[in-house]
Amino acid sequence: MDNFFQAALAEARQGLAEGGIPIGSVLVHEGKILGRGHNRRVQQSSVILHGEMDALENAGRQAAHIYHQSILYTTLSPCPMCTGAILLYGIPRVIIGENKTYMGAEDLLKQKGVEVIILNDPECIRLMESFILENPGLWNEDIGEEDANDD
Repeated sequence: MDNFFQAALAEARQGLAEGGIPIGSVLVHEGKILGRGHNRRVQQSSVILHGEMDALENAGRQAAHIYHQSILYTTLSPCPMCTGAILLYGIPRVIIGENKTYMGAEDLLKQKGVEVIILNDPECIRLMESFILENPGLWNEDIGEEDANDD
């Protein structure tokens, strides 16, 4: 398996170990990881630190041509917010660990010319299925849906 995808998966596992949501991401340019991150909404009490956003933030400011030559690896299909960041910075290729537990805005990425590769990695699927089963309220909060149990 691809080392960059493994790095994103390691980020997802780290997020879960910290008590957060197990989604990880890495931004890669010319064979080098520029930034890595994981969903830290719980840990940082943040409204925007999804895995992809954390990886972009940790990559720091880059010249436009760097983003235009980069690949974003993420363990879960990007939500509309993260899709917006991918499009804003012109990242041309996104490799997604899985989209079985959550289908993000992949169609928008494709419509805008982004190459989208879905791995449907069994470990990513198991990780998310287990998390969602054990934490439905937190998961619904993360994807912006109401949970009948949260009053």
